[in-house]
Amino acid sequence: MNILIVFALHCSMATLASSAPLQPEMGALVEGAQFQEIVLRSRSLIEKILLSIPDTHKECIHIETLKLNSSENANFVTMASTIGIPAAPVLKVVSENFSLETGLRRMSEGLQLHRALLRSVSPRLEQKDRVIGLQADIRDLVVQINKMLKMAQVEAVVQPSPTPVALRLPGEYEVQVAAHLTLVQLQAFAQDTARCLRGLDRSNDEETQS
Repeated sequence: MNILIVFALHCSMATLASSAPLQPEMGALVEGAQFQEIVLRSRSLIEKILLSIPDTHKECIHIETLKLNSSENANFVTMASTIGIPAAPVLKVVSENFSLETGLRRMSEGLQLHRALLRSVSPRLEQKDRVIGLQADIRDLVVQINKMLKMAQVEAVVQPSPTPVALRLPGEYEVQVAAHLTLVQLQAFAQDTARCLRGLDRSNDEETQS
């Protein structure tokens, strides 16, 4: 699956913001106070990440034609493949057909992928303070997601580990494009993550009922 298809999926995917139906045992887990505390902490972190992406892009991308929210980003599909930017996992709101464990695992894997991409490109950037801060926020969110994943796993399995990335960045232009496309893809993935977490937040139900 190329990066264009992933971008399209992220931008057009109609995900439900309401609480998702779960298997009884998973429903009880999600509604528990400890799980809900982690959900709220995770929602706060993902919102912080989403808010910081535009400023991060503005700080480190100095080629004027590279815009964060632009239809022109679709023109970089071939270059993204050449540079070596992997596609992000596709996220869906937890449902009978998309388990809690699968959703949390993909969140963790996708976040770790983007952190690895940022870590790979950041040494080549002139301005990197916000990129480093963004990496730290992603790391903190992965910790929270993995806590929920550990609680949701029926059997003990190995936690998702960072995906190794080796970007091909021969020149400054490729560095700029790599940082740009990473932030574009991260923004789309973070938006899907925010929707999924909102679907797990039972405080939404309480507000609706009150």
